Amino acid sequence: MGSSSASSRPASQPRFIQHKKEALWFYRLISIAYDQILNPPHWNEDMRDDALEPADLHDPELKVVDVGGGTGFATLGIVKRVHPENVTILDQSPEQLAKARQKEALKDCTIIEGDAEDLPFPTDSVDRYVSAGSIEYWPDPQRGIMEAYRVLKPGGIACIIGPVYPTFWLSRFFANVWMLFPKEEEYVEWFEKAGFKDVKLKRVGPKWYRGVRRFGLIIGCSVTGVKTESGESPLQLGPKAEDVNRPVNPFVVLVRFVLGTIAAAYYVLVPVYMWIKDKIVPPGQPL
Repeated sequence: MGSSSASSRPASQPRFIQHKKEALWFYRLISIAYDQILNPPHWNEDMRDDALEPADLHDPELKVVDVGGGTGFATLGIVKRVHPENVTILDQSPEQLAKARQKEALKDCTIIEGDAEDLPFPTDSVDRYVSAGSIEYWPDPQRGIMEAYRVLKPGGIACIIGPVYPTFWLSRFFANVWMLFPKEEEYVEWFEKAGFKDVKLKRVGPKWYRGVRRFGLIIGCSVTGVKTESGESPLQLGPKAEDVNRPVNPFVVLVRFVLGTIAAAYYVLVPVYMWIKDKIVPPGQPL
């Protein structure tokens, strides 16, 4: 079986930063101001706690991996419930992980560089798999979710927190140029194809959006599934679409990086627009 069509990138959806090299450089650029400026309008502490609730982090002894953990923002929510020494943060960006290492609450976590589509963990080895704000950069999201299935123990839960696709035409254009914004039904399909049971999707978003989703959300849902049987995913895929170590044309990387970053600027402005509307439009009326 092949991966979902959502990762095939039709010509109208180039998703220039949904490539490993470009994502690496993108975070090298934005890690300077990620926690203080770029992250809060899209992904704040209240949203984080709400999105992590379905992961059922009920036991401080749970072994947890935070894949694409970046600066450790989601991990800070995890270690409120789980002993830090039981938590591993993995990301491909050394700049982002350097920020995580500076956080006192995460000093006892294991922090490693790695690829979400090729995890360096044994099969059936962890109790919880969490990934927040990472799937949008995976060239093959189905493969990443298969890896989540593989590393979980039977009874373990995967929790992927990510963007949702916009319906407003201008937002769709910039989303398609920037990165992967999956539709809600695509998340569910990927989880079920990977072998997960009891797949659930919870909507999340900034309070000042008042539930508006037409512009798309960089963090818009929390999807969970339970692994019920040991071993690897029953789904079989071919070779990886991309390898970050494989040589690529630097000019092509540069062009994709620049165009993708320009598109990303639109999504810096959207939450500001929604915040202003929230202040102007009376409570109870639609934005």
